[in-house]
Amino acid sequence: MKSRIGYAAWVAGVAQFFVAHVIAESGWARPYSWARNNISDLGNAHCAMQSEPEPRYICSPEHGLMNASFITMGTLLAVGVFFTGAVWRRGARPLVARWLLACAGMGFVIAGLAPADVHENQHVLGALLIMAMGNIGLVLAGVGLADDVPGPLRWATSLLGVTALIAFGLFLAHRYLGLGMGGMERVAAFPLLVWALVTGVRGLFHQATRMRMQDAPP
Repeated sequence: MKSRIGYAAWVAGVAQFFVAHVIAESGWARPYSWARNNISDLGNAHCAMQSEPEPRYICSPEHGLMNASFITMGTLLAVGVFFTGAVWRRGARPLVARWLLACAGMGFVIAGLAPADVHENQHVLGALLIMAMGNIGLVLAGVGLADDVPGPLRWATSLLGVTALIAFGLFLAHRYLGLGMGGMERVAAFPLLVWALVTGVRGLFHQATRMRMQDAPP
C-alpha cells in the first residue's frame, strides 16, 4: 500500500506540473518560448525586462499557479521517495540516492516559495538542489533500484542522470548547443521528472498486475 502511494505521488506530481506549465505559458501576451525562456520565468511575480542570463521580457499572469505547482511537485516527489521502499535495494548507495532525490523535491518547494525575481538567491539554491543534487541522485538510483526492476530501466535511469548533469554544466557555461537557454535548462531539469513519471506508472501497473494474479482463482 505504501509503495502504491509513492508511485501515485510521482505520477500526480509530474502530471500536474506539466498541466500547470502549459496553462501558465498560454497566459503570456508575448509568446513564451521553451528555447528562450527559463522554466522559472513562469513563476516570476512581476512584469519586467530580464537581462541575465539572456535578455528577455517576462510577464507571467499565472505565476501563482506555477509557483503552487512547483511546491506541489516538490512535495509529491519527496513523498514518492519515502514511500517507494519496495523499488529500492538496501544499502548505502540507494539510501544516498533517495536522500538526494528528496533534496530535489525540497528544491522545487524552495523555487515555488521564492520566485526568481523576488528572492533570487533562495531560488538559485532551489535550482541547484534540483539540477545538481537531484541529478546526482538519479545517477545513483540506476544502481540502487531493486533487482526486479527491469535492467533497461535501471541503466536508463543512470543515463538520464548523466545526460542531465552534462546539460546542467553546459547551461551554467552558457553553451546551449542550438537548444537555447530554456532548451538546455529543460534537458538538465526534465529527465528527473520523466524518470519519476515512468517509474511511477511502471510501479502502479506492476502492483495492479500482481494483485490480479493473487486474486485469480487457483
